Amino acid sequence: MKRKNLSVPKKLVYTFKDFERDFPTDEACLRWLVDYLYPDGIHCKGCGEVTRHHLLPSRMKAFSCEKCGAHIHPTAGTIFHKSRTSMRTWFHAIYLMSTTRCGISAMQLMRETGVTYKTAWRMFYQIRKLLAENITDLSGEVEADETYFGGRKKGLQWRHHRGSHGKAIIHGITERGGRIVAKVVPSTAAPGLLKNVWNHVLPATMIFTDEAPHYNRLLKMGYQHKRINHLEKVYVQGDVHTNTIEGFWSLLKRGIGGVYHAVSAKHLQNYLNEYAFRYNHRNDGRPMFRTLLCQNASDVAALNQPRLGERKPS
Repeated sequence: MKRKNLSVPKKLVYTFKDFERDFPTDEACLRWLVDYLYPDGIHCKGCGEVTRHHLLPSRMKAFSCEKCGAHIHPTAGTIFHKSRTSMRTWFHAIYLMSTTRCGISAMQLMRETGVTYKTAWRMFYQIRKLLAENITDLSGEVEADETYFGGRKKGLQWRHHRGSHGKAIIHGITERGGRIVAKVVPSTAAPGLLKNVWNHVLPATMIFTDEAPHYNRLLKMGYQHKRINHLEKVYVQGDVHTNTIEGFWSLLKRGIGGVYHAVSAKHLQNYLNEYAFRYNHRNDGRPMFRTLLCQNASDVAALNQPRLGERKPS
């Protein structure tokens, strides 16, 4: 039998040697940021023209217009702004986060870069905050499912902790071969889960679920709906299954359990954002490092813009 070619396309390979070549110093990182934010040149607010700017030696993160002397600060509005941590260390952290499907711990970042554990944890926290995506147009063949995450509370006997007791609830919706939305939800009550489906999935989409009763109203909401009965030990019936979302749950739980060991409910959504972002951009056609870098270089202010009105379930 012919073996399947599992080699990664050359354009998607970005090694640590490539990183050291492209970003050897803080200045190289800063100049990349300027080129990314101002692809058509810097429009000076002082003279009102696109002019040349030079880096100020005394102020590492500021550029000055060669014509009028006005300053610009390319890190303003990004996670790099007012940070005492070097730009190259930030870029190194983003590179490390991009080189694995399962993430990297703050302790490992501390070992790799020499920063304190507190600094490493804060850096990853800031990076993950920018990985949240507002996806509202899932379509085609979509799977919806929920899972429970976490262990039993201290002092509780196992017989009192079966099922979802004391665990965080995660609701996931994914396109087959496409994108995913994963959110921490307060309960598995039908109104909350159906609202989540309505906010992220286009009408008339085919949705595959298990036999859970909280999906009973999907047909009345204008969706197509097929079920697979897991209680009867049936997992695939033609094209009816939830294996795509189940595969993501497996990746998520094995990754968090193996890398982070434990995640508090307070920060669980940030970790979901990280795993979902990598999953959603796996087929971008460029190295994941470049995708993560561009996401973190974007204007943070965009995250604070008011969201568009959400549709209400019928």
